[in-house]
Amino acid sequence: MDQTLLVFITVVDKGNFTRAAEELHMTQPAVSQHIQALERTSGARLLERTNKSMTLTASGKIVYDHARQIQGLYTSMQGLIDDHMHRASGILTIGASYTYGEYILPHDLALLRQQYPLIQPTIQIGNTKDIAEGVLNHQLNIGIVEGELRHTKLKVVPFAEDVMYVMVSANHSLAKQQEIDLQELKEDLWILREPGSGTREATDKLFETLGFVPKERVEFGSTQIIKESVEAGLGIALLSQWTVRKELRLGTLCMLQVNNQRIARHFSWVMLHTEYKTKAVEVFLEMLTEKELSDI
Repeated sequence: MDQTLLVFITVVDKGNFTRAAEELHMTQPAVSQHIQALERTSGARLLERTNKSMTLTASGKIVYDHARQIQGLYTSMQGLIDDHMHRASGILTIGASYTYGEYILPHDLALLRQQYPLIQPTIQIGNTKDIAEGVLNHQLNIGIVEGELRHTKLKVVPFAEDVMYVMVSANHSLAKQQEIDLQELKEDLWILREPGSGTREATDKLFETLGFVPKERVEFGSTQIIKESVEAGLGIALLSQWTVRKELRLGTLCMLQVNNQRIARHFSWVMLHTEYKTKAVEVFLEMLTEKELSDI
């Protein structure tokens, strides 16, 4: 990959020239020369610099976004070359939405490390919308998302089911009840993920199915914060079975059966429509397809 673009990406990611120079094993004047050369070539100022901060200009944002895409394509190209040498190796950039990324993907990476030690995984965690954009922009080799996703440029393949439950604190009035009063659910405070997340999509579908809109709701951007809030008695939430296994064992959360409804969604892998897959991507996809989530 072009060294000047790599220097520019590193400066932006690290936030200043000194840390970028340390990361690249270069002198700070050499880093400055690369940035100046890129600004001359592009004909625009790319960075606004002061003694205390550094920010991207509008032109700099354009260059940065495209440089990241070029970096992704270069990495993919190198991986394909390695494949011709019959090596499952190199960088594998994986994006995952929160439930899968925080609670299941670590087990995948441990298995991947055992079987293919030359593969170097890098991980990005975000909501479903963020992961789809990362794949589209060539910043991720593969994404794993929750719930529904449709895009003409993306191949989306379900590979595992995820069952979800309404969770309450062990001290909640509904925790010990056999039959759930829908009116009481409606009156309670619901703790939701932000729009764009697979968990929020599933929760909105549950409201539609039950035919009510909760009177009170709050939004948090982290499943862990939602679990802690439910445990503390702040409200109730719809959560994946994978996120609450520890709390159910400890007895701090209780699972509600609402009208005997089974609330399920799928985990899906997401890639660009392309005939090329690196060996690292191929073996990771095989692992996703073959493993049993129940064994985790």
